[in-house]
Amino acid sequence: MLDAATSTKNWGINNDYAVLTDVLLGKPEYYRWVEAGPLIGRTMANAHKTGIKFDLQTAMSQHAEMVSIYEENGVTCHYLEPDEALHRNFFARDSSAMTPWGALICHMQLKVRRADYVSAIRFYQERDIPIWKFATAGHFEGGDFVILEPGKVLIGYCGERSEKEGAEQVAEFVRKEGWEAITAPISREFVHMDGLVVPLAAKLLVACVDALEPWIVEQLDHWGFDFVDVSYREARNLGVNLVALGGDKVLSMKGADELNAKMRALGFKVYDPDMSMFTLGGGGVHCLCQALCREDV
Repeated sequence: MLDAATSTKNWGINNDYAVLTDVLLGKPEYYRWVEAGPLIGRTMANAHKTGIKFDLQTAMSQHAEMVSIYEENGVTCHYLEPDEALHRNFFARDSSAMTPWGALICHMQLKVRRADYVSAIRFYQERDIPIWKFATAGHFEGGDFVILEPGKVLIGYCGERSEKEGAEQVAEFVRKEGWEAITAPISREFVHMDGLVVPLAAKLLVACVDALEPWIVEQLDHWGFDFVDVSYREARNLGVNLVALGGDKVLSMKGADELNAKMRALGFKVYDPDMSMFTLGGGGVHCLCQALCREDV
């Protein structure tokens, strides 16, 4: 049964940088490293030289530290139901995307994640959170849906995860609500747009400018955004993949040392837990979450 606070809450986000109040996560109880794209593929291909091995207890401990940071900052954490068959559904970014109009249910391409939409739909329905749209025209994943600010969305596709057809359908959904949306191709090595661009504050984006097509940078500049630039070296290891907590606080990760120093110099309080079992396995803290509710701006 829903409690009164859950059933009456005004779910949805019109930005991805103001104070975060509710977040959707998962529980990595069944996590393991399997072939699931270029990021984890690189880890596994080099393991004979690096000696890196997956350890579930380490992963659980790292995830718990991340949760404690959310809770320390007053964020209510909600969870997708663990499922042994859906052993990567705790990467909660991709099976859905939150919007001002409700949740977008996504259509994932990876075989190991193709049914993750089931746990996402179940979560929203059981909590009476509105579902806005379903991506159906092609594969589309939530990591490619980036709300830059109220009224503007940047939508990516690399082909191996989100496809152009899916991205264009979602962009048209957004335009029919009166917002601007642009779609853009990205390199497969970054997997999703949130590996290249993530909002940090009003008119301020964390971005790997060198890895973006010049016309995208020009468009963002035209819209008046400034950049905290991330080096290619840090971006390819998911440095961009952070979460703005609002109030000049940000959840980043150990390893993005240059970026973290830049953000601290700008006055941000930066949390940088070790999330290596996840970054080496294909996703950072942004991949692990879906913002359900933020303060409106």
